[in-house]
This record gives sequence, structure tokens and C-alpha cells, in this order.
Amino acid sequence: MKLIVGLGNPEEKYANTLHNLGFISVNKTAKILGVEFNKTKCKALIAETKINGEKVILAKPQTYMNLSGESVVELMNFFKVDKKDLLVIYDDFDLDKGVIRIRESGSSGTHNGMKNIIALLGYSDFARVRVGFNPGKESRIPLLDLVLSKIKEEDAEIFNKATDVASKVAYEFASGEKLQAIMQKYNGKA
Repeated sequence: MKLIVGLGNPEEKYANTLHNLGFISVNKTAKILGVEFNKTKCKALIAETKINGEKVILAKPQTYMNLSGESVVELMNFFKVDKKDLLVIYDDFDLDKGVIRIRESGSSGTHNGMKNIIALLGYSDFARVRVGFNPGKESRIPLLDLVLSKIKEEDAEIFNKATDVASKVAYEFASGEKLQAIMQKYNGKA
């Protein structure tokens, strides 16, 4: 059993924002797998499939970003997922625009959704894919406004490539590839 969670905010007005890079990535993973988010369970939209006989759940929490942990904990408990089989994909201000960083564990950094997940799970040693969006010195926008801003047209290609990579990471994780091999292949890519 693998659980792949993309973080974001559920309303349509947030669809193409930087804070929804996790949703965008997991939507692309669903396309690769040929599945749709057609069920609601544990405060999340989910899509289910099997790869090599192993069940795979893709999830998009509908709790809003800062309460993502509520959904993740319910999903982990309901599907009896081991922490080594959890992968969370999310946007990260701490990385440059379009950079991908895969880790086996770590802190939440500046990300409130991850803070909530770690606090409610009670551990931080689970896989994650961070999709960087820090615009660098050119931006003077407060972080709260920045994360909820739409992806700029001039950045569309960067984020399209980054979420493509994140979706491939998720697919390979779901397929049973070792995380170390995935990290060597994709870390730093955009």
C-alpha cells in the first residue's frame, strides 16, 4: 500500500496558485496512472489503483492547507499505511523557483501544512517532494500573499516542468522504486 498526498487548497479560486503545486503534481500522477479523483474519504478527494498488485491511493486533502494533517492522519489510519509508504508533495518557499528536493524525512521548514501533518502524525520521518517557488530578490510580496498568488505566465513552463518531475517521482515511488534511487535521479531537477 502506498499513499501519495498532494497538498493544496480545495476551492477553484486556488487552482493555479503556488500553494497548489502539490495538487497539480498529484493530478499529473493520476493522469500517468489513468485514474480519476472520484471518491471522498477521510477529508480528501482520492483516486485508487494498483501497481504490480499493490494498492496505491492518491489524495488531495480538502481541509485547506493549514489543516492538512487532519486528512493525512485519517488516511493513514483508515488504510493502515506504514510511514515508509507515505509520500507528501508540496510547494516550498525555501527552495528556488522550479527546484525539486526529495527527502526521506526532515522538518516542515516554513510550510504550515507540513507543520500540521508532522504535529498530528507525531513524526517527521516520511518521504516528501518539495517543489520550490521562491522568486528570489525580485519579489517583495509578503509570503502569505505570494503563496496564494496565481502562477505567472512567464513562470508557467518552469512550474510545468517541476510538477512533471514531481509526478514522475510519485509514480516511481508508487511503483516500488527505492527512494534513494529516486533521489539520485531527480533531486535538484526542474
